[in-house]
Amino acid sequence: MSSPIPSSKAGARAQLSNGGVDLLLEVIDGAPVIRYWGASFKGEASELLFDRSIANSDFDAVTNPGMMREHSRGHLGYPTIKGHRAGLDWSTKFSVKEFKSDKSSFQIQLEDKDAKLILDISASLDQFGVLKVSQEITNLGDTYFLDELNYWMPLSDSATQSLDFVGRWSNERNPQRRDIAIGRYVRDSHEGRPGHNSTIGMIALEKETNFASGQSWALSLAWSGDSQYCIEKNYEGSASISAGEVLLPGEVILEKGQSYRAPDLFALYSSAGLDGLSSNMHKHLRARSVHPKTPRPMTLNLWEAIYFDHNEEKIRKIVDKAAEAGFERVVLDDGWFGSRRSDLSGLGDWQVSKEVWPSGLGSLANYIRDKGMEFGLWFEGEMVNPDSDLYRLHPDWILKVGNRVGPTWRHELVLNLDNQDAYNYVLNSVDKILTQYQITYIKWDHNRVLIDAGSNNRAAVRKQTQGLYRLFAELKKRHKNLEIESCASGGARIDLGIIDLVDRFWTSDNNDALERARIQRWSAQFIPPELLGTHIGADPGHQTGRSISISFRALTALFGHAGVERDITQLSSSELAELKSWITLYKAKRKLLHSGDVIRIDYPKDSHYLHGVIASDKKSALFSFSCLETSPESHPPRMRIRGLDSDRRYSVKVLSGGQKSNFMAIEPPIWITTGLELTGSELENIGLSAPILRPASALLIEITAL
Repeated sequence: MSSPIPSSKAGARAQLSNGGVDLLLEVIDGAPVIRYWGASFKGEASELLFDRSIANSDFDAVTNPGMMREHSRGHLGYPTIKGHRAGLDWSTKFSVKEFKSDKSSFQIQLEDKDAKLILDISASLDQFGVLKVSQEITNLGDTYFLDELNYWMPLSDSATQSLDFVGRWSNERNPQRRDIAIGRYVRDSHEGRPGHNSTIGMIALEKETNFASGQSWALSLAWSGDSQYCIEKNYEGSASISAGEVLLPGEVILEKGQSYRAPDLFALYSSAGLDGLSSNMHKHLRARSVHPKTPRPMTLNLWEAIYFDHNEEKIRKIVDKAAEAGFERVVLDDGWFGSRRSDLSGLGDWQVSKEVWPSGLGSLANYIRDKGMEFGLWFEGEMVNPDSDLYRLHPDWILKVGNRVGPTWRHELVLNLDNQDAYNYVLNSVDKILTQYQITYIKWDHNRVLIDAGSNNRAAVRKQTQGLYRLFAELKKRHKNLEIESCASGGARIDLGIIDLVDRFWTSDNNDALERARIQRWSAQFIPPELLGTHIGADPGHQTGRSISISFRALTALFGHAGVERDITQLSSSELAELKSWITLYKAKRKLLHSGDVIRIDYPKDSHYLHGVIASDKKSALFSFSCLETSPESHPPRMRIRGLDSDRRYSVKVLSGGQKSNFMAIEPPIWITTGLELTGSELENIGLSAPILRPASALLIEITAL
């Protein structure tokens, strides 16, 4: 590692290189400037390589505002930092005080002596090409009001489009692709949680970039509170991408010696398309020490099976069928506590209801465990109903401003986790239940947004988010084998801030397989499938009212952490047998599904999805070919599958979906029933004849090396 350098020394540089990604950083006139971020290159990238013209009616010399994007250095766009001391010290000019680097990391300390601020920036580039960056600012002077501290990364001028995701309840993760134009394009969240409309990350890409090829750059902020992503292109034609925590007024006021550490940032680059980008992120997450190591259990959640109708006799009958079908975990959802017979009351009273569970939950928990399954339980510990014993006793425990009580959302208000008494109540109440019933799995919900989120009349979204992190960490400390599912009315809290504290995300409240096909497809852009809860819902679906075959619903749920959300006692014997066969298949294939590379084929028709998982040794693969809607042409394009060894021969066969009822044809292609053998090169370049499927039908294709 290099020695610290004085800020006046020009030309000091760091070149990080790892995982096929290079980042070149240079100190110019005291400012750290990221010269390049992209594919690894050979050569020394001399200073002349970055020389540029001086335009008419512009600064008289080339300016390099650098990572801080400061007005004082000639930057005319959005800055990295905004803050002031009662209107003073609003303009900064940081210079490098210390600079250290090696081949995969750098640490920089910047100082503005006039503004009396120190900023520490560190970054590390891992073997998968994932750059993790942190920033911490320290105040050395009088009280400093910090308004913003963002991360900015430069974009290549070949990045001409952006990709992000929009949505609402039960309709998350809709892709939104647009040209990068001059100006600033912003996606932000002000819900106190990421939200259903959250994008998880912001992606910049070339016009030609698809799943298989082309360059892409992405940022994802490790934060579960308010956030902002943006792409800015200036009049010079230079573009940058940004992410940062949204700070409400007064959330960060630094007294002398105090610091603010921004949420960490993950910056991704790939020259292998969107699948290359997701593969890098998946590998990074799978390498964590906290990543789930045990097989992801087939889960039965009882919400859509019973809703608030908690009847032990009925639930035991469901449990009996669950054991027969091969389930490994049963989760009792909302309604087991207090007066919670509907969503109108009882939330916050985390004591088992004597009305519906007069003997407690012990008999049910033991019954489930005696059947060889794990017992899980639902909580929504951050919320409270106004009609609850807790609220009547402690109305001052909610997030609020003054005496103002905001409008309810699903009849809920928000408990203030910055209030130590409220925090201790939630922690100890949940801890008591987990201990009493030996619970090792909880589904943690978050069914409303945060508005007027004040603690002692000060804005407190940041403290609320940190309080939740602290709560989860303490629960896991007290219960070593505890797994937590992050749920927020479905997929409204899926992010890289909470990911180290949870073991599963509930991807959406919508279990309609046609909707889930897209939701899961794009949630996997950042999150590996083993962390995405994917359930077989009821028929007809409780969200859309649509009837879909159990085969299509099961095949859609297969590509994730699979489960079921319905009353399985209502299934016929043949339906239960079919479900059991799918559960058996999931157990047999989950090692591959939860460790291999996710492959999304750029199929010529939007009416069909072709996607799968290929083992890291390329000896096995599972692919799904699904028809979402009919197309004008009678014969769909061929199925060309990339990613396998081109010279190796493979056996290809249909595992499911080959029955005649799935086809809109007199006969499907012969290979559907006979299977075939071919090389990886033939699969990618010639491909398989695609059958004419009915809408909401699919084939599951197994590919095995010979």
